[in-house]
Amino acid sequence: MIIGAGPAGLSAAVNALTRGKTVRILSGGDPFLKKAERVDNYLGLYHVSGKELMASFLEHVKAMGVEPEIGRVVNILPFGDKFMVNFNSEILEAKTVILALGASSPKQIPGEGKLLGHGVSYCATCDGMLYRGKEAVVYGQSDGAAGEANFLHSIGVEVTYVTARERPAELSPAIPYLRGTITEILGSKTVTGARVGDRILEAQGVFLLRNSIAPDALMDGLEIKNGFVVVNSAMETSIPGVFACGDCTGKPLQVSKAVGEGLIAGQQAAKYLDEIYKEEKEYV
Repeated sequence: MIIGAGPAGLSAAVNALTRGKTVRILSGGDPFLKKAERVDNYLGLYHVSGKELMASFLEHVKAMGVEPEIGRVVNILPFGDKFMVNFNSEILEAKTVILALGASSPKQIPGEGKLLGHGVSYCATCDGMLYRGKEAVVYGQSDGAAGEANFLHSIGVEVTYVTARERPAELSPAIPYLRGTITEILGSKTVTGARVGDRILEAQGVFLLRNSIAPDALMDGLEIKNGFVVVNSAMETSIPGVFACGDCTGKPLQVSKAVGEGLIAGQQAAKYLDEIYKEEKEYV
């Protein structure tokens, strides 16, 4: 399972596919490269736009039979010899995971990390039933946030929708809307509310609906240094079977580095699987 469809993730996919592995690519949307007006330092492709370069990368992967699936990965959990990936409220299984998340790790809100799992959630459809008949604040920072807020309202959660944007057209008229940003999540052991400007909204749950999640919030036990995933020369992370590549592993944040690290991650993930299957056959 490859999380991310930028240059690193697509390079990892190509190299895992060439080694006969089954690959799925989960993407949160367009990578930053697509917005680059011009790229002059990618060898062999001088004076090309980021959009053109990404189109070429994507065409390569599609020609090999794989197309990125668009949605949101909420968390990844090791489970025996597999990993359970929560994607769009569906649980997917993988033998290995390659993180190609890019460098856009959102800054945590004060109280977020401490109360994660104790009232703070990243997925309304996953945890919504826990707050039926209770008050919850939905902090909408993603395109699908209004839909998740509507879902919570439909199952009996008392929702207040907070966003720095205009009120979404698709948000149910029955849901109160407050324009602003959450600056603090309140509570000692469990969530008691959220601070929005000079207002405090009482709540038992806060749903932070972003397009991306910080790597260490995505997966427990992942070693992070200065905001980047720590890897060795084989792109192995602190968790066996999990690899990382591209901008999420640190500077320089360049296409060439991302593609090269994706190659290594794809090869090493394939090697890791080969070794597992070899051991299983020997055991049998």
